[in-house]
Amino acid sequence: MDEKGLGKRLQEARRAAGLTQQTLCQKANISYSTLAKIERGAIKSPSIFTIQNLVVAMGMSFDSLLGITESAEPVVPAGLSKNGIKFVYFDVNGCLIHFFQRAFTSLARDTGVTVDSIERVYWKYNAQVCRGQMSLEAFNAELAAVTGAKEVDWQAYYLDSVEAIPGMEVGVRWAAERYKVGLLTNTMPEFIPALRARGLLPDVDYEVIIDSSEVGAIKPEKRIFEIAAERAGAQPNEILLIDDDTPNVIEADKLGWHVISCDEYQPEDTILRIKEVLELTA
Repeated sequence: MDEKGLGKRLQEARRAAGLTQQTLCQKANISYSTLAKIERGAIKSPSIFTIQNLVVAMGMSFDSLLGITESAEPVVPAGLSKNGIKFVYFDVNGCLIHFFQRAFTSLARDTGVTVDSIERVYWKYNAQVCRGQMSLEAFNAELAAVTGAKEVDWQAYYLDSVEAIPGMEVGVRWAAERYKVGLLTNTMPEFIPALRARGLLPDVDYEVIIDSSEVGAIKPEKRIFEIAAERAGAQPNEILLIDDDTPNVIEADKLGWHVISCDEYQPEDTILRIKEVLELTA
């Protein structure tokens, strides 16, 4: 199909879904000008990841957009890759969402203190909160003390600063259609439900969610990987971890896991490597 035919089908699908161009752009996280050009057929060979983001935002598949009734690539739930992988874990910060450093700047601006004073408190207590050894309320109190604020809601600052990494939802959905998938993340209490409620994480059925604050261990500690393997019901060599933090990738590899280092600024490359590693058995 040429670019004009694709643009026409995309426009028809958008209208059938009852979406304006502006609304679809917001849902797919692309610019208005890009969508307008694709629908006009003005972009030759638009990125497959851009198109996939659009069809996901419209609640349809790429094949249905093209009018293909049977996908050329079989969808195999709970599949087995050629290298024996049965379960895929995704990290969250730096893998599915852009990190939260802007929250430091926002809190500093609102309270009139320096960013570095806030970061010192954050990194002093972050591991304890993520292990569940310190409550979020106590952590907020420490931030309030250093900023002089009456109270601080770190979760609110965090949620307002993060954003989904464009394109990564495509990779997660692709994997979830073929394998069991889960989340394995260092996080503060109740942050994962809050991210999901805001639509910041891919909306798929996660078989397992390993929340560090619930299991009492953080990556790259060996214990959290042992818990993750046990709950996945898989051997280490049957699990793939996609993570942006090098120490986490190194530890998982030492334990016999398959690993992919995620580049949050090159999501298309990350997704291509995921698909290569997860090639299904014939």
